[in-house]
Formats: sequence, C-alpha cells, structure tokens
Amino acid sequence: MAALLRSARLLRFSPSGSLQIVGTKRNGPPLSRLYGGAVGGRTTGPCTRQVACGVGTAPRHVWPSASSSSGTMRCYAVSTEQREAESSLGVRSKQAQQFDWALHKLDTSVKKTGRITRTQLLRIFHDICRTGYPSGNQALLLLRSCGSLMPEMAYAERTELAHRIWDKLQELGALYDSSHYNALLKVYLQNEFKFSPTTFLAKMEAANVAPNRVTYQRLIASYCQNGDIEGASTILGFMKSKDLPITEAVFNSLLTGHAKAGDMESAVNILPVMRGAGIEPGPDTYVALLTAYADKGDMENIKKTMETVEAADSSLMDRDLMQVIFSLAMAGHHQHIPELVECMRQERGFVPDAMNMCLSLITQGQDDTAFTILKTFPTLQADDVNSDSPNVGNFFLRHLVNMEKPVEKILDYCKDLQDANLHSSPLLFTLLCALEDKKTGFSYELMKAVKEQGLPLRPHFFWPLLVQPVKDRNPAGVLEVVKSMQEFGVAADLETVSRHILPAFPNMEAARQALEEVGCSLESESFVSAEIRLLATSDLAALYTTLSDPSFPPFDFRGSLKGSLVAGFKKSDNLEDMVKITEFLYNDPRFCRENSTPAEAVSFFLYNLINSMGEQDLRAQEEKLRKYFHKLKSQNIVISFNIYRGIRNILASFNVKSLIKDVLLLVDPSDTAALSLPRVTGVESKLLNLEKDLFQLKEEGKPGGAVFKQLLMLLCSEDQLERAMELKQEYEDQLDAGAYATLINTYCRHDNVEEAINLKTEMSRKDSSVVLDASKYLALVKILAKHGRMDEAVDMLKEMKENKVMLKEQNINTLFHVFNTLGAKGDIEGIRRLQDTVFTLGLTKPTSNLCSPLVTAYLENNDTPGALEAAMDCQKRFKQMPRIHDIVVALVEKGDTDLLQKAMDFVTQERGEMTMLYDLFFAFMHTARYREARKIIETPGLRARAGRLQWYAEKCIVNLQMEPLENMVELTAKLFECDRDEMYSYILRLCKETNNFQKAEATWTKMQEENVIPRERTLLLLADILKSNGQEVPFEVPEGIEPRGASDVLRRPSASSMIRGETWYADVSTKEEVQVLTEAPSSRMAVADPAPADPTRDRAGTNHTTRMLTLCKKKKAKEAYGLLKDADQKGVAVNAAAYDILIRSLMAAGSLEEAMQVKDMAVSRVSGFQLNDNANNLLILTHCKKGQTKEGMATLKSMLQADQVPSKLAIARLVQTLAQGPEADAAAIQEVASLTKALGSTLTVSSMLFPNNTALAHIRRGDVDSAVEVLEAVYTAPESLFPSMSYVFRKVLEENHDQALDKLSAMAERLANHFACYRPNTDLFLELFEMDKIEDAKFLLARCNAVAEQKSWMLSYVTKLSKKPGQVDKVKSLFSLFPDCTEKDSQNTYMMKCYDLDNDLASAKALHEQILKEGADLDELSLKRLAGLYRRAGVAIPYTEPPESFKFYAEKLKEKAETSRE
Repeated sequence: MAALLRSARLLRFSPSGSLQIVGTKRNGPPLSRLYGGAVGGRTTGPCTRQVACGVGTAPRHVWPSASSSSGTMRCYAVSTEQREAESSLGVRSKQAQQFDWALHKLDTSVKKTGRITRTQLLRIFHDICRTGYPSGNQALLLLRSCGSLMPEMAYAERTELAHRIWDKLQELGALYDSSHYNALLKVYLQNEFKFSPTTFLAKMEAANVAPNRVTYQRLIASYCQNGDIEGASTILGFMKSKDLPITEAVFNSLLTGHAKAGDMESAVNILPVMRGAGIEPGPDTYVALLTAYADKGDMENIKKTMETVEAADSSLMDRDLMQVIFSLAMAGHHQHIPELVECMRQERGFVPDAMNMCLSLITQGQDDTAFTILKTFPTLQADDVNSDSPNVGNFFLRHLVNMEKPVEKILDYCKDLQDANLHSSPLLFTLLCALEDKKTGFSYELMKAVKEQGLPLRPHFFWPLLVQPVKDRNPAGVLEVVKSMQEFGVAADLETVSRHILPAFPNMEAARQALEEVGCSLESESFVSAEIRLLATSDLAALYTTLSDPSFPPFDFRGSLKGSLVAGFKKSDNLEDMVKITEFLYNDPRFCRENSTPAEAVSFFLYNLINSMGEQDLRAQEEKLRKYFHKLKSQNIVISFNIYRGIRNILASFNVKSLIKDVLLLVDPSDTAALSLPRVTGVESKLLNLEKDLFQLKEEGKPGGAVFKQLLMLLCSEDQLERAMELKQEYEDQLDAGAYATLINTYCRHDNVEEAINLKTEMSRKDSSVVLDASKYLALVKILAKHGRMDEAVDMLKEMKENKVMLKEQNINTLFHVFNTLGAKGDIEGIRRLQDTVFTLGLTKPTSNLCSPLVTAYLENNDTPGALEAAMDCQKRFKQMPRIHDIVVALVEKGDTDLLQKAMDFVTQERGEMTMLYDLFFAFMHTARYREARKIIETPGLRARAGRLQWYAEKCIVNLQMEPLENMVELTAKLFECDRDEMYSYILRLCKETNNFQKAEATWTKMQEENVIPRERTLLLLADILKSNGQEVPFEVPEGIEPRGASDVLRRPSASSMIRGETWYADVSTKEEVQVLTEAPSSRMAVADPAPADPTRDRAGTNHTTRMLTLCKKKKAKEAYGLLKDADQKGVAVNAAAYDILIRSLMAAGSLEEAMQVKDMAVSRVSGFQLNDNANNLLILTHCKKGQTKEGMATLKSMLQADQVPSKLAIARLVQTLAQGPEADAAAIQEVASLTKALGSTLTVSSMLFPNNTALAHIRRGDVDSAVEVLEAVYTAPESLFPSMSYVFRKVLEENHDQALDKLSAMAERLANHFACYRPNTDLFLELFEMDKIEDAKFLLARCNAVAEQKSWMLSYVTKLSKKPGQVDKVKSLFSLFPDCTEKDSQNTYMMKCYDLDNDLASAKALHEQILKEGADLDELSLKRLAGLYRRAGVAIPYTEPPESFKFYAEKLKEKAETSRE
C-alpha cells in the first residue's frame, strides 16, 4: 500500500458518483463510551465531532516525513520476536484487574468532567510500567487518552506524550496491532499533527500489521485535514478496489478536505453525492460543513445550513455548535460568536462540554472567547441568606494560572466574575491556584491585589511558598518569605513558625538570630509555643526546665504539645527526663483541660505514644518502654483499665505481647477485676436415628414430642406422605401446631386441596388459638384459588388479617405466583378480588410485580384498552405501573395512536419524560420501527440508562434477535454516557450464541471506528469466537480472564438482594436461560467438551436439552429432573450447561438431594465437570437455609480450593447462620474470615460482617465480655474508620438481652469519652429511636451530647425514613431533637416527601402556608409533590404547578448541590 501511494495517480472525484458504495446505512457518529473527546475540535477526519481543534505548531518529536532519511526515522514497529519469558497467569490476572481499575478511574473522570488530566494519565502510565507486563489493551487505553480528552495540554505536548507512551510500552514488550495504529492516527488527527501517511503505512508493513478500513478512513482524514484531495483520492481508490465500504465518515473528511483546499463548491457537492450513494447526511456531515463555513467567516451560509438541518427533521446538539464556535475563534471571526452562543439550548451535559471548550480556547490563546462562553453558564441564584454563594469559573481561573496569563488580565476577569455574581471570591481562589502551583512571583502580585481590595491575608497563604525552602534546608529562602509576610502585614502564627519556619534552621539559636535580624518578635505567643514544640523534639531536659518554671503560662499540652512530645519521647534514650516530664504533667493541673484531670491527660498521652509506633518501632524500643513503664509505676502513676485495653490491643495487633504485662502494672488496682473474663465452651451434639429414639422413648413411657416432630418434618420433606400419616395416627396425642403446619404444607405442595383443608379444620377444632405462619396460609390460598374456590381463598386471607399474620418479603414471591397463575388463565375477576383483599387488608404493600398479573389477564384476553386502564389504575392507587412496555408494544402494533398518546401522556405525568421516551423507544425497537426509534433516542438531553438498555439487549440475546440488537447499538451511539464497550459486547455475546464470526469481525471494525476501548473480557469473547471458527485474531489475546459468553448471563445473586432480604433464590431461573444451549459451555464453567456423538444422538440430545431448559425456566425443576433420568436411561447425551442449570434450579426449589444426584450424573457423563461458582453459591445458601453449617463450610472450602469466588450473599448468609445457630460458633466465623481474606479485593464484604456476627455469637453463648472485646478492638484500632455496629444493637434489642445491652452501652460510652468515637452511641440512639423507645433515646442523648453533632449519620437516617410511609412523626421528632442536622429548606423538603407518601394533604398544605408566612420558598420538587396531593384529593391547585417531571426536579436539586461544591 505504501508503494501504491508513492506512485499513485489522481483519482478524479465528481458529483456523478463514480464510487462503489458497499451498504446503504449511515454509520452512527463515533461517540464512544469513554473517548468521546473534549469539545473544541475542527471537523476534520472520520470522527468529525471529536477531532481536536486548531492548528498547532510543529512538535519537537515527530514522525518522519517522506523526505526524511531512513537513518533518522523513529521506528514504531512491533518486534516480531517472541518474548523470552511469558508472564505467569497470576501476573496477567493481576494486570487485568489493574486495567479494569485504570479504565474505571479514567471513565469516572470523563463522565464527571469530560476530560483527563496529565497527572491522572501519567500516574496510570507509571503504574502500568512498574508491573513490567503492559497488555495491548492497556496500551490502547493510554494512547487514546492523548488526544482531545486533554484540553489543558497543547497539541505538541499531547503528541509528544503519545510518542513517549508508544516507545516505552513497546520497550516493555507490548504487542501492537491495527487498533493501536488506528488509535495513534486518531491522536494525530485530534492534535493536528503533520506526518507522512506513506511512512506510516510503511511502518505498519514492517511490523507485519495489516491496515484495515479504519486505517484507510483516518489516512483519508489526515490528507483532508491538510487540504490534500489528491492523496485522499488515492486511498479512496484503493478502498474501492478492496470493496471496502465508503461510510459517512469518509464523505465528511472529503467535505473538509475540499474546504481546506479552498474549493467550497466541491465541498457542498459532497451532500448530493452522499444521497446518491444511499447515505443520508447526518449531524456529523452538517457539522463538517458548518465548520468549513466558520473557517471562512461565512455567517450567512452558516445560518442557511442550520435552517436546512432543522428542516431535515434533524438537530444539532450544543457540542456541535461549540465546534463551530471554536472554528470561528481560531479563524479570528470573533464578531459572529455571540450570535451562535445564543443558539445553544444549554441542554443536559452542556456544562462539562462548555468547560472543555473553554479550556481548549485558553490553551490556544483565545481567552476572551472562553470568557464569553463562561458567562453563559447557568448559575444558581442565592434566593435567601442560607443558600450557598455561586462559584462559577473555578476551572477557568485555574487554567489561566497554569498557562501563566498576564496578572492584569486575570484581575480583570476576576472583577467581571464578581460583578456578574458568578463567583463569590474569584481573586482568593486564583491566589490559591497560584500558591498550589508554587508560582512565587505570580502569588505575590495577586496578594498585592488582594490587599488592595481590603481582603484579609492569612498566615497559611504563605505555607506553600515555604515548603520547598524548608525541604531544601534553605534559611535564606525562608527568610525571604518571612520578609514578604511582614511587608504584607501578616504575623506568623504557631503552625507557621513551628512547622514551616524553624525546621529550616540548624538549631534554635540560629533561628532566633536570623529571625531577630529580619524584625520578628521573639516574645510572641506563637514563637514561644513553637520553641516549646522544638524543645520537645530535640532537648527534653531543657523542656522540663522550661515547663517547671512557675512563671510559665498554663496551656493544654494535649492540644499544643502532644504530637511533638510523642516524637521527642520516641527519639530520646534519656529515661530520666521522660519520667520527670511525665510525672510533672501527671501532677500539675496547669497543663490539662478545664473539664479533665492531669491523670486522664497523661493516660491518653501514653496511649497516643504507643499508638504512634509501628511494629518495627515497638520491637526496637521494647526494652526502653519496659523500663519506662516500670519507672512510671515507681512514681505511682496510674492509668484506667480502658486505656490499658487500648494499649493492649495495639501491642497484640503487632504481636509485641511481652510488653502487655508491663503496661498492666500501671492499671488502677480497682479495675483489675475486669481482667477475669469467663470463657464458656460449647459441647457439640449429634443427631441419632430419629425412629430408633422415638421407639425407645415410647417403650420407656417418656414423652417424645420433639423427636416425633423432627421425624415428621423429615418424612414430609422427603414426600413420604403415607408414612407421615401413619405416624400421625400412631402418635395422635403428640400432634401440635407445628406438626399440623408441616402436613398442611406438604399436601398443598402435592395439590391435594381436600386433605389440606381437612387438616386445617382439624387443627382449628383442637385448638382455635393456633395460628399458621404466612407461608402456610399462602399455600392454602394458592391451592384454593387454583381449584376455583375463591370464597374460601378470600376467607383465608381475612383469617390472616384477624390473626395479625403479616407477609414478609420472602412471602411476596409466593403471592405473586398465586396471582400470576390466575393471570395466565385470563381470570380478571379472580385476580381483582384477591388483589383488593390483600391490599385492602394491608397484608403487604402493592408492588409492580404483584400488580402485573392483572394486566397479564387483560393481555391474555387481547383487551389492550383494558390492560392500559388497569395499569393506569394501579399507578393512581398504588404508585405502580406494571407491564407498561408490553402495553405500549401492543398499542404500537395495533396502530392505536389515540390510546398510545394517552399512555405516553400518563407515563410522562407520573414517571417523567425520560421514562416515557425509553418506553416508546423500546416499543418502536420491538416492532422494527427503527426510523421512529432514532428520533426518540436522539432527543436532546436524553441520558443513557444502563439498566434499561441491558434489559432490552438481554431480551434480544435470549430470542437470538440480531437485527434489533444491532440497531439499538447503532442508534445509541450519540446517547450521553452510553457505555459503548458494554453495548458492543451484547452483539458479541449474540455472535457467540449463533456462531456468527463474520458479524463479530464487522463489530470489531465498528468498535475501532468509534474509538471504543474494549475491556479484557470483551476481547476474550471476540477472540473465542474467531478461534472457534479457525479465524486469525487481529489483536493480542489477554490471558487469565474469563470471556463473557452464554454462561456469563447466569449471574450470581446481587448484593442488593441480600440487603433487601429477598428470597434465597431470586435470580436462579433467569430469563436469559430460555435459549437452546446446545454448544459446549464456556470456560467460565470449567467443563471440558464431551466427546463427539453420532448425529442421531446429537439431535435427541438437543431436544432433551431444550425441553429441560424450558421446564427450568417455568420453575418445574422436578419435571426436568424426570426428563433427565429418562434421557439417561435412553443413552441420550445432555450437555454440561443443561446439567448446570438443572442443578441450580433444583437447589432453588429446595431439592438438595436431587441436585446432588444430578451433579453425580454430570461428573460421570461429562469429563471434567464441576459446579461453577453460581451453583456452589446456591449450595451454600441451601445448606444455610437448612441450618447445615458444617456442609456450608465444606462447600466454601471446596470453592476456594477450585479457585472459585464465593458471592457476598453466600458469605453473609453463612456467617449469619453460624452466629444465629444453636452452637453460635464464633471460631467458625473467624475461620470463614481467614479463608475469604486471601481473596483480597475480589470479594468486598462489609468490614463489620465478621466482627458483628462474632460478637453476636459470643452473646448468644453468654459471653458478653468477649463480644465487647471484639467490638472495642475494632473501634480502638489506629486505622479504624468507625464502622457501624447497629446490626448488633438491633439484634440485642429484638431479643431483649438486657445484660448484653448494658455492657454494650457502657462500651459505647467509654469509646465516646476516651477515644472521641461516637459511632456506637449514634447507632444505639438510632436503633432505640427506630423501635420507638424515644425516652431511652433521649436519655442516651443527654448522657452523650456529641451524638447530636453526627449530622451526616442523622441526615442519612432521615433520608431512609422519608422513603417509607407513616414515618412523619419520627422525622418530626428527629428534627426537633436535632434542629441543626440540615438546613431549614431541606427539612421542609423531607417533611413534604413524608406527607406525600402518607397522602396527607392537610398537613402538607399547612406546611406550605407556614413556609410562605416565614417569607421563604418551597423548592420545585416539593411543590410538585404538593400538587399531586391536591390532584388526588380532587382539589384545585392554588398555584402554578412546575411543568417538568419529579425526576427532573430531583436531578436539578442534586446538580444544585454539586455545583455549589465546585
């Protein structure tokens, strides 16, 4: 190709269309998930909306041009030699984790600010280099960051950084492929770097890397960027000869190239050529044309083009107009900029895009234009005295300082910002930026301006300027800063003198002399205090002499001297001076706080002394400390037992236990009784044969009720009903409520309604006070409704209410299946009757899941209007909108526009416009109306909702629908914050399912076009598809990471389900499992491919597999198990994936024994089969549910041995079961902690999971002291972040364990008084408050006033309360107790939210009137809630209701808070 370019002839380009265009679809604009690029780029290149801006100066480090001698060429080729040693699997796995971390960090930065800083990129670059094994994906990440994502760097610097990264990673062994060369080309385009395309291609050929379509597209863009149409036409002809498709990006480049060459007529003619080729010009094309006009300053044609765009039913986003503005500024046509600025709509995402354009403009010397844009930023006006002052423009001022713009100009900008009320203190912020960058002269000039404006100058302003002189031990430099302080009239305070001035001098005398010469007072309080600090670290004898002087003024040594004294003690070997000082402080009340004693102050000093030492220090100074403690003992110095415990815990944690006995000598003798801690050891019991025990008890005439009940439950669990009934008749007199409940539940499971009802009647006749639990009642309701006995089912629900049986969260799923069974039959009246009964009686709260069967019934009867009315009624009554997607799809299919409009208006009103747009988008996608879907998804301001996009993608994958999935990925290319790697990974997963490697290759090309950075798993999945079809993989395949494939959709239960307390197996039979899994499982399942079978067996196996998976999806695991046994008897092969899914479905149904039988079958039939991590997690949960902790522990250990990672839910349930079981095994909990500790960051469970449950285990075994010790060690640890122990308090309060509560309360009080740790007291207060023990809570608050200062935790609790109805009284009480926990307007917002949830119009109206009387305003979100209350009550709204959705105003409040923090 390089040779072709050197001898190519001009390929003429005319509007007649001589090009052969492959494909007619316009490619979506290249907005990638991460590398969308900062705004401010010229419209050059294949990705016009992202290309960097302006023409930069020629960089120092460039690619060689065609005319360069070969000897001086820099070689960027990839070595073809094999690396001498491959990195180990462990290193590669760690490397992949580091890449995920780096990607996440950069991704977060880009999502938050739209840019990456040089510091961020270099830190990640150095971290990757330190590992020594850079992967190709890491190189791609770094290279793609060196373009327009760094608007604060000049073009030449960005390119030089890219070359540096390229060279270094290649030196470390990174393998480069076409994607890396394409990424480098993209950087060149964004940085407007001039290079020789022929030389570039030659380097690729030398490296044996073949260019692809993206390479050619970007080379065309490079030629066009310089106006070289001849070179671009040459490559265009080559693409034609290769039958490569000519996309919209190519036409955009050609348009730009003609414009750069001065041929605007040919540039405009590109548009009809595109249409003739079947490609409709999109926003990217029009942006390229607008930018061309902007370079010429042709405002008239700019206006005409914008009118054409509007007429074409398209739209330009703000960031498109910003590119045009940037081009106008760079071309010097500043007079037209205000007119275009007025056209911007400031849609969502405007601020970060505008910030990045301002930064690019400043970098390019267009400061005034940047300031013009800055003044258009939306501001939050201060409506009252409590609102935060605006601070718009921090980034602008900081970058001006970084670029060292003239001070006079910066001062003018600061004045304009303050006059426009955009920034409260711009000058001080600018000074801060200059100080942080250590720009000394710059800072002094700004300080002069600060002083001239009458603003105060503080001593700490000068600290950054003192850092380097102190570090260099440069007294002259320090004195220069001190002189400057004096010139500005700023006196040095204690911190300045002690930390930033004195350390620069060799000794105190030299400091005194030098400071006195420059006119500093040596008698000031700050200098005297600093001198004392210095003596503490250098001369303890002189310190003692100074402190013991009676004329020395009193002070709190813990505040002023503690740190220095600790440092001095650690350095000193003079025990006599140490003891003398300690004894003096112990006895002299001058040096302690007013509300404290000298003894207490010294006790805490000793704790801080030990706490400041690490393990090495403690071991090195062990003997010195021992002698020190003994000398203190001889001086009768005593510490409290709590301080001793804190010191002991520190010493034990560093394994320096030999010092503990020496510290114990100092403990007050009255406290030593606390050292005797009882230890209670439990004796494990074993369960003998139940039938033998029962027979023996009967022979001996002893009661055997407990054994009888256990035996009956075991028989019922094994479905041995005949034997169970025989046992019932034989031991009729021992039947209790539990036995009846077990039998009733068993007959319900076997669909025997008569026997179940008879047993219920018999139980009530024997004892009318007996009440079944919720699960048994629901089992009866289900079987009665199934057999049409609706009256009895309703009576059963009423009996639940009479007996005060409330449904818990684990029962809601059962109730849903009761309703759904009727919905599948279309029994509308039956569902309505049951739903109304359940909701009216208040047995549970309405949810979308519980409301959906009613809509299902209407849809089954083909009554779409009825389904819509039912959904709307559910929303009005219960705030739930079930199955709205299916309803909208049905309306779109029928073409019922009136009903569709009604549905969309209702969704907008109730859920907001964004939700409505997504509902409509997915309905159009579902019905293949892609043109309409495009209009919806390109709505300005629409954000990506990852959860909804994933939901639709999973539907497409399950149903093997490639066309809608491809269209969704294409249509969402412009969507703000859309994760493009994730979107393309959905297509690759479907390619894997359908074995379509051609589509996978095309997807990889599109990803490069969009500049998408693929994750390691995405690359592995693509490599797996290509390898399995015998294709070459065009990139370096990562090692040690599992690919995403079909089995990856079999997800483990979510952590949120654990927090919510959902059913054990909420996500077992996931909807992703309905597809036919006939291929061998992916590597995730660790199963080897079975041997090939003959065609007949393969077809039979496929049929059985499909039927088994269908039954598992319908939760008919037992039937699927029977089908498997039938297949096994016939010798039909079933693949490993089907075994895996069936095992987990059986465990989800509680059939543990059958699941283990299937596992044994799989092991014997499929070579290398083993349970994957999802199945093992379910197995642990099943054991925990049955109380089988030993089996759960064994499963956990086997998982870890197989290098599988247990889920957080499995670990949490196992630990909780160990703590709550009859044995309360604290040792086993610690064993789990040690086992999972080796997993490191792979498993991130709560830091308090193990301490809390260990403490509960001790409490349940009567050893409360050990529980207190465990928890106290957590809070007194030096690195403690004060986590929550509310779980322990809640369990203790629920169980009314007074002894434990008393000791835990005492511990919390000690921690508050001695360690300033208020979290335990706050947790206890909130738990008492939650359980309505208000008086106890107030008493606690009186004893520990500091609880009232824990505003963040209190506010978090208020937020939690305000999400639940009926909590308004608690919120009021909390605000009355803590009036300062948040601002008054925020309190009003929370109160209005509570009134809205309670549907309390009267109280909400009174609150509104009170606010108006006080002259304040209610925020728009609260006004929206109040309007809803008026509407539901049928009352006219007495004010203008805010027009937007709830979501809109909630996000507005959030953005207000975030903006105020900037």
